[in-house]
Amino acid sequence: MPDMKLFAGNAIPELAQRIANRLYTSLGDAAVGRFSDGEVSVQINENVRGGDIFIIQSTCAPTNDNLMELVVMVDALRRASAGRITAVIPYFGYARQDRRVRSARVPITAKVVADFLSSVGVDRVLTVDLHAEQIQGFFDVPVDNVFGSPILLEDMLQQNLENPIVVSPDIGGVVRARAIAKLLNDTDMAIIDKRRPRANVSQVMHIIGDVAGRDCVLVDDMIDTGGTLCKAAEALKERGAKRVFAYATHPIFSGNAYENIKNSVIDEVIVCDTIPLAENIRSLPNVRTLTLSGMLAEAIRRISNEESISAMFEH
Repeated sequence: MPDMKLFAGNAIPELAQRIANRLYTSLGDAAVGRFSDGEVSVQINENVRGGDIFIIQSTCAPTNDNLMELVVMVDALRRASAGRITAVIPYFGYARQDRRVRSARVPITAKVVADFLSSVGVDRVLTVDLHAEQIQGFFDVPVDNVFGSPILLEDMLQQNLENPIVVSPDIGGVVRARAIAKLLNDTDMAIIDKRRPRANVSQVMHIIGDVAGRDCVLVDDMIDTGGTLCKAAEALKERGAKRVFAYATHPIFSGNAYENIKNSVIDEVIVCDTIPLAENIRSLPNVRTLTLSGMLAEAIRRISNEESISAMFEH
């Protein structure tokens, strides 16, 4: 069996190290930096010939820099005769443009990035909670899209929720919310119908479901500016919700996310470590992070040993 080796760019060093610790190994010796003009510089400082290589790198902000680090690392490893290269991308950036809406003159950036990674020599992709599962079909290589929900669910069960109800912040998240509700002792569900006048600005319009006197669990795949969740929490509290917990896999926290969450009525925001938190977000008392290192380490082990990934999520 080829030697398994882990490498990491500069996007998520803490998560990469946690994964390495879980697998009782160390991160590979690679110098990933910048030339004086800002171009990405990569040098692999150990033998990888024939190795089973995993590159751990989220394509989060600065998105373009982190994406180029990943691509250049893949090329360096491919030219060093690596046997198989798996890109471990906990947060897959550029995923929100996955289709053309009503023939609008816009790109499908998820497909562009998929082609980019495939063409440079990635043999397999491991990612977490893709914004749209159909993005897997954009790749010409196998894609394992694992779920953060088991980690989030485990935390929910420890919250001592009183008469809980799972809430989807929009119509598009109903399938995700329904799956969580079923696992959370088959609890009730509510849906927030919102209108979005422009990008990153949302307005809560109506709540479908009875939330009065109940602990509300808002679930989403990502938190960007936090505007959606904060307005949703306000609407839930206005309708009599007792407490509001917001769960999301990917903590993007861009724009005025700090002010939104700081001034919100959300009791607690729980996210995963697919993206590093800025210092001001870390300082918020109602924001908490869960690690996906154990789950990702197990997925990497299974891929390396040619074992089933789907078996990890069979309930």
